[in-house]
Amino acid sequence: MDITSKPEGFEAEKLFIVPEYMQAELSRSELTRDLFVSDIGFFPHARHHYRERSEGSSSYIFIFCSDGEGWIEINPNKSIVLTQNHLAVIPARTPHRYGASAHAPWSIYWFHLQGDHADAFIQMYGMDTGPVHLPIGAMSEFKDVFDKCFVLLSDKTYSLPIHTHVSQSMRQLISSIGISAGGTAKDKKREQYLELAIRYMNDRLEDSMKLPELAKHTGLSKQHLILLFKEETGFPPIDYFLRLKIQRASQMLSLTGLSIKEIAARLGISDPYYFSRLFKKITGSSPSAYRNVPKG
Repeated sequence: MDITSKPEGFEAEKLFIVPEYMQAELSRSELTRDLFVSDIGFFPHARHHYRERSEGSSSYIFIFCSDGEGWIEINPNKSIVLTQNHLAVIPARTPHRYGASAHAPWSIYWFHLQGDHADAFIQMYGMDTGPVHLPIGAMSEFKDVFDKCFVLLSDKTYSLPIHTHVSQSMRQLISSIGISAGGTAKDKKREQYLELAIRYMNDRLEDSMKLPELAKHTGLSKQHLILLFKEETGFPPIDYFLRLKIQRASQMLSLTGLSIKEIAARLGISDPYYFSRLFKKITGSSPSAYRNVPKG
């Protein structure tokens, strides 16, 4: 277990803490006092990340691991390993500590919720019993809601209507996760096929891929695979594969000094002009413009 702490932040991190004055107002407002966000952030590839609160926190802490691995200790007698696509909740007023794995540091989305309804949601959906695995659909929803809430809170910190909207968004997100994480046997089977396909894609981001190859690997027909992806992700399989490539390209633009041509080549795209057009189509900005935008 790695307990070397990192005093400064992480490259391309997102971090926002609601000012104490605003938290006090939210705790009094009728529409937010039962549940509101006090802290929110994203730490990518957070090597040496470590946090310890011997007295616990006044908030309920939600941690979603999108990549890598980490660990959480709650009280002296409960220890869990948090792996990719799993969500853990640390109850309020509970001593705890947590940190990134030494060999595969986690990337985590996290937020703190305050208010009595936070505990009620956690109890209703059994989120206090251990890590919750997020299906692909729930994972996409989580990231989408997180990004929107982060931007809203950062841009309009002192707007009570914005905080109210964020509060309602979090209520819907938690209940949606709670419902989707249960699922029927049929749902779980669909999820297994989807995860198998996406894992295969992620392992081959440096290559090209055609639909028959992916269908053969999953054991599904091409038509069934297309239907599964459209229903669960909103995109056909190969479109989703290209979006994974662009997601990886975004990370490389932020975290490396590789040229655009070199990044395209590493993702199996020999034509840098096609790569740039694809990147802009998916992200809305060119690779060079994306690289120049301050992150975190």
